[in-house]
Amino acid sequence: MNVWRAIDGAATESRSTPSVATIGVFDGVHAGHRRVLARARTLAAEIGSSRAPVVAVTFDPHPTAVFAPDRAPRMLTTVPQRLELLRAAGADEVRVLAFGPEMAAWSPEEFVERILVSELRAEGVVVGDNFTYGTKAAGDVSTLVASGHEHGFVAEGVDLDGARDIVYSSTYVRGLIADGDVSDAARVLERPHSIRGVVIEGDKRGRAMGFPTANVLPPVGYAVPADGVYAGWLRRCDDEGEPLPAAISVGSNPTFDGVQRRVESYVLDRDDLELYGVEVEVSFVARIRGQVRFDGMDALVQRMHRDVAEVRDALQPH
Repeated sequence: MNVWRAIDGAATESRSTPSVATIGVFDGVHAGHRRVLARARTLAAEIGSSRAPVVAVTFDPHPTAVFAPDRAPRMLTTVPQRLELLRAAGADEVRVLAFGPEMAAWSPEEFVERILVSELRAEGVVVGDNFTYGTKAAGDVSTLVASGHEHGFVAEGVDLDGARDIVYSSTYVRGLIADGDVSDAARVLERPHSIRGVVIEGDKRGRAMGFPTANVLPPVGYAVPADGVYAGWLRRCDDEGEPLPAAISVGSNPTFDGVQRRVESYVLDRDDLELYGVEVEVSFVARIRGQVRFDGMDALVQRMHRDVAEVRDALQPH
């Protein structure tokens, strides 16, 4: 996987051979993004005497964080996660553009000339049909197609409509996650939504109740499901180990007047895990219930036994 990053709009490495490019933030790399990448691979096979590599062009930070910081969305994936998912979805290379005020001021034609023509030597460009680019989002699929005619590349927009009148979009997924609807989010993502973080020392109440948990602080700026209890998986990020089934609590422990929001994962039937200081990935499969304030520890323990049983049932099909 060839990855480069452009700093302040100046690219650090140009391609020496032609490519087929696909452009977007690709946050979450959901089903719509995969559809775009699949079409890019098909187009790459259709043009030229040999298949040109598919280059996925993404941005960091999210462009909205530059021109309207107060409206910056909570991200579904970190850049490293995005790279992994784009590679799995069919990208031969990924180009990460460091989006800043200079790039935000580029006209659509300047973006085409500097990135697609000069840097990527694009023979084909595939984007979602809602794609915009250039200052004030002045460019769209129609202007991209016109630029392609001028510069000698083929440009296409791909329909992002999904089943049940759903438009595949990162915004739609973020809304589902904010509501705690991780099951429907997983259908659009084609995988469970996950977060990553380093396990910190908690209050150790879970261990005292027979449910030791791995505690992670919600990553700042990233989408975390609504407070509640979820069925899911916990995986160490430092090895190739299998994901472990887990009951996951998101919230601030109102029963104990907690104020700090945490993601706490109890790995089913395990009390031997040493995870302090380890980066883990927590994946959310299904919501079991909302956050509840219980009348004391005994009532909480009783409910936790029920939660674990429901988690087992929820994870059985997976």
